Amino acid sequence: MKLFAIADLHMDGGAGKPMDVFGPNWAGHCERIFGAWQSCVLEEDTVLIPGDISWAMHFFEALPDIEAIGELPGRKVLLKGNHDFWWSSPTRMRAALPESVSIIQNDAADLGPVIVCGSRGWILPTDEAFSADDRRIYERELKRLELSLNAADRLADGRPVAAMMHFPPMLSDGKPTGFTELLEKHGVSLCAYGHLHGAQAWNVGFKGVSNGVRYELCSADSIGFKPLLLTEFGEGGSIL
Repeated sequence: MKLFAIADLHMDGGAGKPMDVFGPNWAGHCERIFGAWQSCVLEEDTVLIPGDISWAMHFFEALPDIEAIGELPGRKVLLKGNHDFWWSSPTRMRAALPESVSIIQNDAADLGPVIVCGSRGWILPTDEAFSADDRRIYERELKRLELSLNAADRLADGRPVAAMMHFPPMLSDGKPTGFTELLEKHGVSLCAYGHLHGAQAWNVGFKGVSNGVRYELCSADSIGFKPLLLTEFGEGGSIL
């Protein structure tokens, strides 16, 4: 099994929001993502999608986008982003999701050779724009990540644990945050995140290895609108 990630698909959701207003590199981005996906992902593979999936405002509006994702090869694991206003209750969503699509919300997914967990995250205290209102949301997201990590621990039984977040869990200055402390405490091997768009923004989040955790930016435009290969599992395989 290969493990891929791609965030920020920003599908239309009936909202009529073309993404090329953010630059010509976004022209026809969904067709490019789907074409690249079909060229590299097999049915036995898994793709993590850490947020900002659809511009829809309600779940029934987002469902055609999710169904289109469901028709692509592989298993897909979705996480909420800051623009996923359509995200509904887990029970309601799971009753309607395509068979190949699952979600993570305060829990974890057993993918066989690896357990995946995660939370949306938020603006970090190390960001100069961090406010008192941000503090409340940040602390709530820390609790949600811990719930998900605890669920992963119960499933892992010695298997590696990977995490996905929408917001970067650490900035490029490498200063620790509550998110990185939790990831390290629970022995997470890899964390994929999105949210950052444009060449300047791509450098805002930390990329590389810190205290045993590998951090990968996977926002669609930062990886050329093609799912990013995180690792491949074979016999005795583990996060690389």
